[in-house]
Amino acid sequence: MPEAVKIFDTTLRDGEQSPGASLDAKQKVEVARALEALGVDAIEAGFPISSPGDFEAVRNVAKAVTRPIVAGLARCAKADIDIAWKALRPAGHPRLHLFLSTSPLHMQYKLKKSPEEVLRQAREMVKYARSLCKDVEFSPEDATRSDLPFLAQVVEAVIAAGAATVNIPDTVGYTTPGEFESIIQFLYKTVPRLKQITLSVHCHNDLGMATANSLAAVHAGARQVECTINGLGERAGNAALEEIVMAIKTRSKYYGVTTNIRTREIARVSRLVSTATGIIVQPNKAIVGANAFAHEAGIHQDGIIKQRLTYEIMDAKSIGLKENRLVLGKHSGRHALGKRLKELGYIQGAEELQKTFERFKELADKKKEIFDEDLLALVEENTAAPEEVFVLEHVQATSGLNMVPTAAVRLLKQGKPLCASATGDGPVDAVYKAIDRIVGQSHRLVSYSIQAITGGTDAQGEVTVQLAAYSRTLTGRGAHTDIIVASAKAYVNALNRMASLEKPLKPGGKKRLGLAAVAPAKKT
Repeated sequence: MPEAVKIFDTTLRDGEQSPGASLDAKQKVEVARALEALGVDAIEAGFPISSPGDFEAVRNVAKAVTRPIVAGLARCAKADIDIAWKALRPAGHPRLHLFLSTSPLHMQYKLKKSPEEVLRQAREMVKYARSLCKDVEFSPEDATRSDLPFLAQVVEAVIAAGAATVNIPDTVGYTTPGEFESIIQFLYKTVPRLKQITLSVHCHNDLGMATANSLAAVHAGARQVECTINGLGERAGNAALEEIVMAIKTRSKYYGVTTNIRTREIARVSRLVSTATGIIVQPNKAIVGANAFAHEAGIHQDGIIKQRLTYEIMDAKSIGLKENRLVLGKHSGRHALGKRLKELGYIQGAEELQKTFERFKELADKKKEIFDEDLLALVEENTAAPEEVFVLEHVQATSGLNMVPTAAVRLLKQGKPLCASATGDGPVDAVYKAIDRIVGQSHRLVSYSIQAITGGTDAQGEVTVQLAAYSRTLTGRGAHTDIIVASAKAYVNALNRMASLEKPLKPGGKKRLGLAAVAPAKKT
């Protein structure tokens, strides 16, 4: 069996430090239970001395979960350690996590201490924490900007004082993968006792390399990674748990390790954290973004349909999603459209599918994404459409405050253009009056309704009209991203139905409404 890398989740501590991501005690417990179900090895529940609320939250998490280690953060000061230990005592597996800066910059300006004083403080406080709790972790803050021989000296000292885990944090996201791997290798070589404990890493994402740096450290021998759900954290955030875990799972032969994470819980926990913190996951976020398993390009969709592995290195089901998503848009091809129509219950022949595809492409040029409701409107428009006596070729309407609504319409009848313009009470009324002028007859509009087919500002509007004819009501429908065009399409659709119903009063007699024999109207 491959060796397991421990996953230390700090969503409730470092993740909560994201601006605007404050969680109350109840939310912390809910997230902690979800993390336990996810299979994390350790949960850093908070920084107990920072506030009474944080103290209570850590204490509540310590009581709520049973399997994972529950850690509380503390500075290398007795007051911090005492408060943290008090909060952690109900935990089945408590851990005191101490930190102290070791970089020249931090020691000079933040701590105002000499390296010798920092070394002594780290050793003494780890020893004190170890007298309270058998599981102590130590982090040399700003490790990646520290003098390496001094860093090694501190690591050696805290191990001797009783630290069971030493964490090497890239506190400000400064390092690079190759450099970080070298730091880990240097420490293993310089501090032989490091192999007897757990070496952890904690990387920030200021240069966008938190995940890469963490994985480089794993490759160099680190066996605990500190990370957060959705990559939450201070400034640009932390290494994302889901990225670390799925990289190890997907590239298991390369890394030669595994984790204890139940990956099918990832999507659920990601959504929970996003909802609780109010921080939306960006669509192109790796693993858990809305587009992570979505494909729009026709070439990609065709490949996915034939064999998922052609364009997916992970299965959507492995993180708890139902399936991947073929996004229908202007880059999609006929195969993807046909597949989705089939899933919706419409099996179309080649000729029928081509017609639908042509209308689909027209719509896709106007909308970024085509939803199932859009497809249904397209199909219904095609399958239920009467013979097109009239074809809407052009419609333009103007209206506004203190303006007279005006419309110009051009229809085709047997390839011949018929044009008219009109004014009305509003742009739709003006369009309908212009159409009536073209066909040479007014019609009684029984009803008019419009609804958005999908959400979003680029949604199609579907217009339904009813016209009175032959002691019955004829319905016309039209859909378009422009509601004026949708209204015109619906009206023309109803007129075409009317034309298809016309019958002579007697052999050789005149048509009832004369729609099929209409003459070109004069331009107005």
